[in-house]
Amino acid sequence: MKYKKLITNRILITGLLLIIQVVWMAILLLKLGNYSVWINIAFSVLSVLIVLYIIGKDENSAYKIAWIILILCLPLFGGLLYLCFGNKNPSKKMRKRLELEHRRLEKEFQGDDTAIDEIRALDERASGVSTYLKNASDYAIYKDTDSKYYPVGELMFKDMLEALEKAEYYIFMEYFIIEEGVMWNKILEVLERKVSQGVDVRLIYDDMGCVALLPGSYAKILEKKGIKCMAFNPFVPFLSMVMNHRDHRKIMVIDGHTAFTGGINLSDEYINLKQRFGHWKDTGVRLKGEAVWNFTLMFLEMWNAYRKEDRSLEQYKTHVHHPNAFAGSGYVQPFGDSPLDNETVAENVYIEILNQARHYCYIFTPYLIVDNEMKTALSLAAKRGVDVRIVTPGIPDKPLVFRLTRSNYAPLLRAGVKIYEYTPGFIHAKSYVCDDEFAVVGTINMDYRSLYLHFECGTFMYRTEAVMDLKMDAVQTIGKSRPVSLRECRTGIFGGLLDSVLRILAPLF
Repeated sequence: MKYKKLITNRILITGLLLIIQVVWMAILLLKLGNYSVWINIAFSVLSVLIVLYIIGKDENSAYKIAWIILILCLPLFGGLLYLCFGNKNPSKKMRKRLELEHRRLEKEFQGDDTAIDEIRALDERASGVSTYLKNASDYAIYKDTDSKYYPVGELMFKDMLEALEKAEYYIFMEYFIIEEGVMWNKILEVLERKVSQGVDVRLIYDDMGCVALLPGSYAKILEKKGIKCMAFNPFVPFLSMVMNHRDHRKIMVIDGHTAFTGGINLSDEYINLKQRFGHWKDTGVRLKGEAVWNFTLMFLEMWNAYRKEDRSLEQYKTHVHHPNAFAGSGYVQPFGDSPLDNETVAENVYIEILNQARHYCYIFTPYLIVDNEMKTALSLAAKRGVDVRIVTPGIPDKPLVFRLTRSNYAPLLRAGVKIYEYTPGFIHAKSYVCDDEFAVVGTINMDYRSLYLHFECGTFMYRTEAVMDLKMDAVQTIGKSRPVSLRECRTGIFGGLLDSVLRILAPLF
């Protein structure tokens, strides 16, 4: 059984196929040795043409610079590498499916205009952020929504199980990582029971996110249990050369009136039942009320783009209780971020919060791999007197990425940004809180993949209960963390060169 699992492991298969490909290319090049001069000329011309093409593209400058430098360093094969790995645009098939479904659902994105009018009367800058989100992502802002903040995954997991047990009509789940263990097995047990009670249970999981955690046929296994299941963007060994455009969202919607989201995947380390990198610090929110409709739409758009199961969404609205049952203070705006719209929605929201901050902005992020725009916003906020604090992991999950995160410390520290490393372990949270009024809790890391390539989601909150709870948690977490000094960022000549190379190539990771 052990050997059979090893043989069918998709990562092992992919590795073997890649080795075969490299050997095949090496043999081909040896065979073509007599034509090496002409081959060199052809590849060099290709690289020059590719550089000119990259310069003319309308995309992130850091991404373009990284590829140009790589091609200049590898003039023979750099252009070929770009043709194989440089296209960060979604496939035409994926784009067509999702754009068609989004247009079909456009009328469903209408919100309550009185909410934005009320916010405008309170604070023009808050209404500006909300208006941008509506215009850029179509998701409206709502009131009459209760928000609950969770400082760790185990607390949210408890409430997730309770909410699942109360489901009467439908359960929609969309996750980047699912791994068999205590957390997933308990959820699966409830899902199977709910299916037997007639509840419509649907699950989307990212195939690449689960490639080493679930068997390739797992969707079919769940379908046999009555759980409708879809593996997003299936990983095909050898053909899936570029692993971009993953579904990095974490969404659970129950009967249209309750939703959970945040950084918490369905795996035991997220609730600290499995120790990998010390204590796993994550955050999440539960919403009850009108704003849950945004997450319902987000899920159904992805689902029906591939399964085409629902001609009308009216049936999913009828189960939402009267708003007064979930009345909460403040305003809530769940939003999605997609690589299809060429709009860096999440990064722009983060930058806007920093630009408008007056007193403080506290940030949790597992990775600090930022472009010049984000670095400038962080630095300018600190320079004008805003108390900007960033908490990153004390124990890394990926040593090279951790080195890259640390390579971004020095310029921020010099600008006055305060950086802390979470001493007890790994911080996986993706949260912003600002001036006791604004907060964002979601799935969006401060790195190129989350900000530019993945399907992500977040929840923008203005003057809700969760905002102050997040602030209190940030203060307590900073108290448990170690402040980083500028002196620690001195790495010597060779270390500095390595950091420079890593920063240049960061958009390609």
